Amino acid sequence: MKKLSTFLENSVFIIAELSANHAGKKEVAIETIKAAKRAGANAIKLQTYTADTMTLKSDAKDFLIDHETVWDGRYLHDLYKEASTPWEWHKELFNIANEEGLICFSSPFDFTAVDFLESLDNPIYKIASLEITDIPLIEYIAQKEKPMIISTGIATLEDIELALDACKRMGNNQVSLLKCTSSYPAPMEEANLSMIADLANRFKVFSGLSDHTLGITAPVIAVTQGAKIIEKHFILDRSIGGPDASFSLNEQEFTQMVAAVREAEVALGKVDYNLTSKQRLGRNFSRSLYIVKDVKKGDVVTSKNVRSIRPGFGMHPKHLPIIIGKTFVKDFTSGTRMEQTLIQ
Repeated sequence: MKKLSTFLENSVFIIAELSANHAGKKEVAIETIKAAKRAGANAIKLQTYTADTMTLKSDAKDFLIDHETVWDGRYLHDLYKEASTPWEWHKELFNIANEEGLICFSSPFDFTAVDFLESLDNPIYKIASLEITDIPLIEYIAQKEKPMIISTGIATLEDIELALDACKRMGNNQVSLLKCTSSYPAPMEEANLSMIADLANRFKVFSGLSDHTLGITAPVIAVTQGAKIIEKHFILDRSIGGPDASFSLNEQEFTQMVAAVREAEVALGKVDYNLTSKQRLGRNFSRSLYIVKDVKKGDVVTSKNVRSIRPGFGMHPKHLPIIIGKTFVKDFTSGTRMEQTLIQ
């Protein structure tokens, strides 16, 4: 089993979510994969389902979307029929992603999708937010001994615990959790990015963000909260339309996000109180003790003839109270660095 840590060794793992952003055209899906590579993504993620494995074709009220989403007024079956990625595309998309140097993996939504993805040697399994309560599916995936990434967009604390327990029962501890807000798009005030650190600390896992907010602010902040994974919907151009277009980043925006995330990583650095070479040079501008008035041999050191000033080549200012009252061993001019050898 390839460990999840293998994918997260050096830096934040950035996933471009293809989802429905192919407009039903394989050539668009292919070009989107290539654009994701250009934009700096580490991985491209698909979704593996059919409308019939996801829901029923029914015009009953229960199947009409009315949840304050961009899809309100549509029936579930119609939405998923439009949004699904044809299974016959998968092998070619996996191959193209690999050729581009991207990791390609998918979110399965039923057992048949898992079996199909296993035939493609799918390297990571993503559990979508809305599937976190499907414990039998999670157990079935966990048995495949592949790294798992679980989104928590609708999850209570109990839901998360049940999902993790299911993985552990199947002997799979290669699990990470993503903070997610299952609103499309998600309001920034509901992002609750502080939970990223809590997920990691509470459950002793890698954590990250599956982001549905607009723009790139949330992913950058997520890095400061310890996110090791960033997932964002990616589209060639929002003008091609589709169910997820409104909250997806185009190539230029995704490129900006990747750059900002990488800058945030570098800026965070590590806890280290040792000074860099530049910081050591900067200490030359700090304060130190200097003779500030011409003095004669035998003159007493006072706060008027020795002061703490810039630059930092003289004695440390902490020594000033100790040397007050001592006498100079010879004549010195103003601007002389104060040193222990100048007094007795």
